[in-house]
Amino acid sequence: MTKRTSSAPLEDWDRKYLWHPFTQMQEWAQETPLIIERGKGSALFDTEGRVYLDGTSSIWVNLHGHRRLELDRAIKQQLGKVAHSTLLGLSNPPAIRLARELVRIAPKGLSRVFYSDNGSTAVEVALKMAVQYWQQRRPNAGPKKTFLHLKLAYHGDTVGAVSVGNIELFHSRFKPLLFPTIAAEPPYCYRCPLKLTYPSCDMACIDPVERMLKTRHRELAGFIVEPLVQAAAGMIVQPPGYLKRIRELCTQYEVLLIADEVATGFGRTGKMFACQHEGVTPDLMAVSKGLTGGYMPLAATLTTEEIYRAFLGKYEEFKTFFHGHSYTGNPLGCAVALANLEIFRKEKTLAGLRPKIAALARWLPPLKQLDHVGEIRQRGLMVGIELVRNRATKTPYPVGERIGHRVAREARTRGLLMRPIGNVIVLMPPLSASLAELQRMAAIVEASIRSL
Repeated sequence: MTKRTSSAPLEDWDRKYLWHPFTQMQEWAQETPLIIERGKGSALFDTEGRVYLDGTSSIWVNLHGHRRLELDRAIKQQLGKVAHSTLLGLSNPPAIRLARELVRIAPKGLSRVFYSDNGSTAVEVALKMAVQYWQQRRPNAGPKKTFLHLKLAYHGDTVGAVSVGNIELFHSRFKPLLFPTIAAEPPYCYRCPLKLTYPSCDMACIDPVERMLKTRHRELAGFIVEPLVQAAAGMIVQPPGYLKRIRELCTQYEVLLIADEVATGFGRTGKMFACQHEGVTPDLMAVSKGLTGGYMPLAATLTTEEIYRAFLGKYEEFKTFFHGHSYTGNPLGCAVALANLEIFRKEKTLAGLRPKIAALARWLPPLKQLDHVGEIRQRGLMVGIELVRNRATKTPYPVGERIGHRVAREARTRGLLMRPIGNVIVLMPPLSASLAELQRMAAIVEASIRSL
């Protein structure tokens, strides 16, 4: 039996020393912090011994459950060799093998892997690669140094990633630090900016995107998108064919397509990568989160041989990509990532997701009968439930009512940990969650909404 840690001193020290991300610390200091001590499978245990289902995969990173034997073992075995060695001027076996595996499972045509530490840095790498590519490979294509992105986009919290993001609550106060970009309306069908209805709209939201690409392609280095699902925007699911059409337009107007698969990658949508649902190969693809199964910080930016060749030349030409991180290609992270991908192969994880996705699609629709559920959005095991004050008018709840937070707090009392996005209840369980666990999660979400 695991010996429990005394919570009292930890709670005091937390309030005294820690600064939590995306958290209003004045409120936090007035609450009793929930301190997670251990995990097993889909469950997390706090220092008081209470058990909770991990409804957000520990913020979208955990795939095969906590304390997965094969992943634990991979880290221990690598620790017996070396914990870290730089990738600047050296290499290491796990980094090499993982690069080969990532190319094998990635959309066809992506052939090179550049490592970094997290989703934000993977996006930063892609942005910088895109700008330098046009300078060195195609200087006559135009002064390509800016980017097109969707409104409500979230690509991370570093300055470059924020520049191509568009969530006002997160980003507005940092505008003086950002470089200029071009934003297009997202395909948010529930709140269509064009006041149209899918599918009779014939994806009219593509038209302004095409006009931007047509008129401004000479200044655009790339178009960055979250394929299929704009996750942090509230799990906004793109209509079928949207991504494929974006790929066609980027090819037509010579703009690099950058796919941010940080949230959607590694099985979340039902395929290994969201791009694969529509047979799309981006020019650059950023991955992180599920890359190590939720064990270690690691990210990668994948790109094509065409882009890679633009950086080749004599030393004195300075075509080198002058970018890197201290822990780039960390052997521990790469070793556990390899073990993570091996589980996908051995257990046929993607095939095993089909009945889970279908079951969740049956258990969620009854929530639509609740008066304040406006829309339920699901793609694979990514779910967003948008709560509204008035369903007929789609009137949102005022920010001050914190309805999403209140539902999540109620769910916690019932044994489910969730992290809402404003008025959107987010459910993104580990891929390994059983049918019984998924059904219980859906039932707790429904009961928590009903109670409020």
